[in-house]
Amino acid sequence: MRLRLATLVCFFSFVWLSECTPPTCYSRALGLSNEIMVLLEKIHTYHRTKTCAEVLPTIFLDVHNACVTAKIRDFLYVVLNHPNQYCRERPRMVLLKRKIQNLYTIISRMCYRDLVFFTDDCEAIDTGHTRPHYDEDRLQLLQEER
Repeated sequence: MRLRLATLVCFFSFVWLSECTPPTCYSRALGLSNEIMVLLEKIHTYHRTKTCAEVLPTIFLDVHNACVTAKIRDFLYVVLNHPNQYCRERPRMVLLKRKIQNLYTIISRMCYRDLVFFTDDCEAIDTGHTRPHYDEDRLQLLQEER
C-alpha cells in the first residue's frame, strides 16, 4: 500500500513538473506588458506617485500591435527624462523604467522576427479602443448582407 501511494505521489509530481516550460519570446513579452500595465495602474493610484503619473502619457500595451515598438520607445523617453528628480528616484518609477526597457529590448532585439502583429492601429495604444478589423472573407459577407 505504501509503495502504491509513493508511486502515485511520484507520478503526480512529475506530471506537475512537466507542465512547466521555459518562457518564449512571445510569452515573456506578453507577461511583461501585463506587469507594466498593472504597475502603471498602481503608479496612477498611489498617493506618492500620483503626481509623477501626470506627466506620463496614457498607454495601453498590446504586443500584437505593430505600433507598440515606437510607442514604447516614446514612453521610455518620457520616463527616462521625467522633469521631476523626486519622481525619477521613486522605487515604482525606477521599476517601471526597468520593465519598459526590458520589454523594448525583448520586442526590438531578441524577438524581432518571432512576434506576429495582427494590427497596426496606433490609436489603440493611446486610447485603448480598437476598431474592428475585418478579413477579406468577413468584409465580403458584410457587403453581401447590405
